[in-house]
Amino acid sequence: MKIIMLGAPGAGKGTQAVKIAKEYSIPHVSTGDIFRANIKNGTELGKKAKSYMDKGQLVPDEVTIEMLLKRIEEDDCGGGYVLDGFPRTIAQAESLKKSLEAKKQKIDYAINIDVPDSAIVERMSGRRSCPKCGASYHVSFNPPKKEGTCDNCGESLIQRDDDKPETVEKRLEVYHEQTKPLVDYYDSEGILKTVDGTKTTDEVFKAIAEVLK
Repeated sequence: MKIIMLGAPGAGKGTQAVKIAKEYSIPHVSTGDIFRANIKNGTELGKKAKSYMDKGQLVPDEVTIEMLLKRIEEDDCGGGYVLDGFPRTIAQAESLKKSLEAKKQKIDYAINIDVPDSAIVERMSGRRSCPKCGASYHVSFNPPKKEGTCDNCGESLIQRDDDKPETVEKRLEVYHEQTKPLVDYYDSEGILKTVDGTKTTDEVFKAIAEVLK
């Protein structure tokens, strides 16, 4: 079973990908993890990727795709995998399709976790984290006992730059421009399944499990 996760930043793709991987005993393949592993191990591709990242540039598609293809050829991916964070563009989706076709393989499902932008902004801009012990909170959904203070160690909580409303809105703009077209792309391929991402984590997973049955 080969699955792609789609959805805006903050829609809960990563959380659901981890649950799918655990439930169906297939690896959760995250582009972030692949980048970190290649850089840490000092592979040729890792060095290439790092040279772009150090300049604050996006890593080119061909480097990302090569890393991903190497990863999904590993033994643990023999029974399938769930891709999180890839593809991000139509060009990446086309490259993936071509590479899989060469091996007589294909993606089975593209699962789109649908959450309105307004809910994403509320979700992400409400996040708070502890700079000392790393605990995470949310002002509405998981508030600390004392406002602005970590329950575990009493440190003052911070809002990461990534979670500031203006940053979230910018990320959503990029998503709509580059990644949202993948929803139509996989719909035309006949493998798109959309689930309502505004529900609880467990309810969203239940809807995904219904699709995968």
